[in-house]
Amino acid sequence: MNINYALDLKGISGLIIDMDGVLWQGKKALPGLEEFFVLLREREIRFVLATNNASLTQQEYVDKLASMSVVISKEEVLTSSMATTQYLVDTLPPEKRRVFVIGEEGLRQPLRDSGFILTDLYQVDQPEKGLVGEGADIVVSGLDRQLTWDKLATATLNINAGAEFFATNADSTLPTELGEVMGNGGVLAALEFVTGVAPKSIGKPEPILYQQALQLLECDAESTIAIGDRLNTDILGAVNAGMRSILLLTGVSSREDIDDVDYAPTWVLDDLPALTNALRTA
Repeated sequence: MNINYALDLKGISGLIIDMDGVLWQGKKALPGLEEFFVLLREREIRFVLATNNASLTQQEYVDKLASMSVVISKEEVLTSSMATTQYLVDTLPPEKRRVFVIGEEGLRQPLRDSGFILTDLYQVDQPEKGLVGEGADIVVSGLDRQLTWDKLATATLNINAGAEFFATNADSTLPTELGEVMGNGGVLAALEFVTGVAPKSIGKPEPILYQQALQLLECDAESTIAIGDRLNTDILGAVNAGMRSILLLTGVSSREDIDDVDYAPTWVLDDLPALTNALRTA
């Protein structure tokens, strides 16, 4: 694989930074977090924190970092929920606004704020009973730590009735302080298996989230670097978006994993302190 071990970060316009596995694991900040953001502010390096994790709102991410002594603004956060909502607004006709959500407030809030109507459990069309217009036009699935059989059943009924199927991301796992746990990909696999309908995924490794982050930064792909811990989302997403990338070895993927894929990060670093040092000397 073509990995450049001489880290040259001159001429960078901005950074797109993953969070889970890069800044923290679960509720535990990773070493060097505060110093990393101090340097970004000192050098006036623009950044967007872009995550596939759809469970938290912008403000909740702001609050989480504040609890770790890092101050950011809401405008510096882009979640896959926000990216999915924007994609739906941009691509679907305005009459398609009824959505059934598998997900938490981080997904529900941006949908509500953009004028979508969130449907309830078992609120589905039943033409044989004269019930039409009750169900969802869209089903969107994101990380849901309160997942129930009823939610899966309602999503299944709506998809089988013709609702379009979207996913904030297809991550198979989520890194926590206890280890990796099931991510949204497991829910998608179940729903696709029973309905035969594959979802349209918006988060990494699709380029959509990175493209929206570039718009927020007002930067181009050539002068922006993506930072992440997972090869098959963060790094592949950067490749798909035409960006250079840094793999940090603090989360899911290891150096050995690079040999198993046909793409590679531009650079590999051990952790946030190593990244901070590289930025300091750039």
